[in-house]
This record gives sequence, structure tokens and C-alpha cells, in this order.
Amino acid sequence: MLLPPNKNPIKKNILIFLCIILFLSIFVYGTLELLGPLSKEEILENFPDWQEEAASYVPNQEVIERLQSIQYEIEIEIFLGTWCPDTKRNVSAYFQIMDMVDNPLFTTTYIGIPKDKDSRKPFIEGKNIIKVPTFIIIIDNQEKGRIIENPIKSVEEDLLDIITK
Repeated sequence: MLLPPNKNPIKKNILIFLCIILFLSIFVYGTLELLGPLSKEEILENFPDWQEEAASYVPNQEVIERLQSIQYEIEIEIFLGTWCPDTKRNVSAYFQIMDMVDNPLFTTTYIGIPKDKDSRKPFIEGKNIIKVPTFIIIIDNQEKGRIIENPIKSVEEDLLDIITK
């Protein structure tokens, strides 16, 4: 016996299964928080889609070359929320930028902070972090500038502007 297309129980079961998978993936992605000091590898291991985001980012090659030529130490602290779409976009772009720059004079520290603002204090104390991601650029132990939430131009251009000002 053939059933009309809208009465096909197999299609209905497949649709229900796909909806459940979609719901669970959104729920899990939105609740997983990596907190405290992190490594790039740890972030990518827990959020493999960030690697795809990084790979799709095409930075300005001229800016990359200028960053490659930096001859002094640059420290960058990135306060991020693994639950935040701005973090995913901008930190993934940063991953790609630093892979291309490949300058050992750049060191990066990643610090995960919780979504709950009342729980952030131990992670951000003394840093005046309001939004994520926040990139703090430090040269000679002095803060030179910040990229807060979203860059003005692009991550690499804002980074170069701060470093060379």
C-alpha cells in the first residue's frame, strides 16, 4: 500500500530526527564555556567550526607583510567568550592572521570568560573588560590599545594601527 507523500512515516521520522539534532547542537554550542587561560588548540578542539571560520577569512596581504616585519615583542591578551558569535568571528580571523604572520615576536594569551556577567570578576579583574572579544595589545609592558568586540576596519588593520601608532 502506497501512502501519499505527506503521510510517509519514514520522511516524518527523518525530519523529526534532524530537528532534534539541530536543536541539540544549538543547545550544546550555546552552553559550552571554556574558562580561564586557554590555548588555540584547546579552543579549536572544542569548537572545530572555528577552524572553518578561520580558513575562510582572507586578510589583507599588505597588512600581513607589515606585521611579519615587526622587529619588537608584541603581547596580545584576548578575553573571549566561547558562547559569543563576535568572538567566533574575530578570534577565528585572528587565528588565520597569526598563522599567516608567523612572527615569533607576537605572543598571545587567550582567556575565556563566562557568559554570566556576575561570574566574570575572577577572570577579568583589573582589566576593565566590558565586551567580548577584547584584544589588549601590549608593547614594552604598556597597553597600546584595544580591539573591543568588533574591529573598526579589520582585525589585522586595527592591530597594525595600534602597533604602529
